[in-house]
Amino acid sequence: MLKKFFQAFRPTDTPALPDPDAELALGALLVRVAKSDREYKLEEISLIDRILSRLYQHDALEAAKVRATCEKLHAAAPETDTFGRLIRETTGLDERLAALDALWEVVLADQNEHEGEVRILEEAYKAMGLSFADNESARDKALAKLATSLEGE
Repeated sequence: MLKKFFQAFRPTDTPALPDPDAELALGALLVRVAKSDREYKLEEISLIDRILSRLYQHDALEAAKVRATCEKLHAAAPETDTFGRLIRETTGLDERLAALDALWEVVLADQNEHEGEVRILEEAYKAMGLSFADNESARDKALAKLATSLEGE
């Protein structure tokens, strides 16, 4: 009886999620990395919004909307390598390298490399058709960017 009562207040139709393109796939991977340590911090959310703004020329509001869609995609999402393959199949090398740079920025947002985050990132870069050297280069760039931002504080 209570179940029926509570169901009366829930929407009956959940809106369908869009088919992911490279932007939504990267956004979902960014969210997946950020949530992998079970702490989805405001700093990580803000960073994801800034990354989406930078890479896809969104204003702040549009980036937040895209991130919200990516959060839903992540929750209902296929495996990490599926997103990575979608990025590989629909973008060029420069875009894939930029995606890897962005993933490392999120991994290092809290200044720690958590095992779960790194595992997701490794699956993603392999699925995106990138090499270990590409991964190390992206990590080094993200570390340098982090060091620069910490110096500015």
